[in-house]
Amino acid sequence: MMEGPALLERYLDIRRATERLCEPLAVEDYVVQAMPDVSPAKWHLAHVSWFFETFVLRQRADYRPLDERHAVLFNSYYNGVGPQFSRAARGTLSRPTVTEVFAYRAHVDKAMTTLLEHADRLGPATPVIELGLHHEQQHQELLVTDLKHNFGVNPLQPAYRARSRPRRAAAPHSLVAFEAGVVEIGHAGTDFAFDNERPRHRVALAPYALGSHLVTNAEYLEFIDAGGYQRPDLWLSEGWRIARERDWQAPLYWEAIDGAWRAYTLGGAAPLELDAPVVHVSYYEADAYARWRGARLPTEAEWEHAASGRPVDGHLLDDDPDDPRPAAAAGLSQLFGDAWEWTASAYLPYPGFRPLAGALGEYNGKFMVNQMVLRGGSCATPRSHIRATYRNFFPPDARWQFSGIRLAQDS
Repeated sequence: MMEGPALLERYLDIRRATERLCEPLAVEDYVVQAMPDVSPAKWHLAHVSWFFETFVLRQRADYRPLDERHAVLFNSYYNGVGPQFSRAARGTLSRPTVTEVFAYRAHVDKAMTTLLEHADRLGPATPVIELGLHHEQQHQELLVTDLKHNFGVNPLQPAYRARSRPRRAAAPHSLVAFEAGVVEIGHAGTDFAFDNERPRHRVALAPYALGSHLVTNAEYLEFIDAGGYQRPDLWLSEGWRIARERDWQAPLYWEAIDGAWRAYTLGGAAPLELDAPVVHVSYYEADAYARWRGARLPTEAEWEHAASGRPVDGHLLDDDPDDPRPAAAAGLSQLFGDAWEWTASAYLPYPGFRPLAGALGEYNGKFMVNQMVLRGGSCATPRSHIRATYRNFFPPDARWQFSGIRLAQDS
């Protein structure tokens, strides 16, 4: 557990990093909410401040909120601390203004800095502050993915920021085999982890093999050209229904113009980069693609077993925000960064799972239904935020995240 000056330094670094992600924005960009699942940039900035205010500062008698109305406006889903403003209507909040939201952040930062400068006064607040910092890093990722969606549906397809991408071919694809055995997964020890990563426990694995890197755009294009979106035999029933209702014919942000594929990227619309990992596919699309290849998606236990002990060395948010890049090395790679990897595992509690006490128990546990697990982080994930035990989760029809595919097979 981090304490004292180190915790203060980390707090300030993470808060500054969030605001740096907003530097390319015009004031009009802060309020856009192009669909209910995304949030305006302004709301993200305020909500992460609300978290520290609600769960740390308001627990202290000497703290005075800047505006009591923030308690409702910027509560996401914590029923235990009061009502929330409708998620789908966050884009209607022209007030408080962007300037006022940054003033709210400054107000919270001043109080938090004073508190963190007196480590002897933290007491039980230390683990809550650390949770809040990882929570803000989650919203850094959401900020990037939500901005991409908000810009991507604009007919002008503006760039979030200019990019300079080195062109390189993807490393050759192969299968990497793993032996059967009883292994341990889940987090142990004193380093930070979310409650859904615990407790560490044993699982039995049959022999399996993983694709050496993420499925590329070129490989996924073969699925499209082979009629993959017109073959119900490849799809789960619910996935087929949704794909028909929403007219899915390709990943989100892909567009065929005069016989050539283009994709919207953080740098604006561009020709499809064939060797880059395919992203913005749902679980249903990932599963259908795997079936078409005569393969399957890995379970989360298989993925974690393969990733354990490997360095976090992929393309992550610590670089300039950019879309996924081609695999640079042969052998097992891209386990961390570039794209979240859909697994075949439903998001369920581990044996012996215990949520946090109080309202913070709503952080993860109450979402353990109708979701699928993703692993590994993406190009929008901060490097210090990801680890082999990290369990992300989304509904199987979600596409706006940087979600991709790694194949698995029985050995």
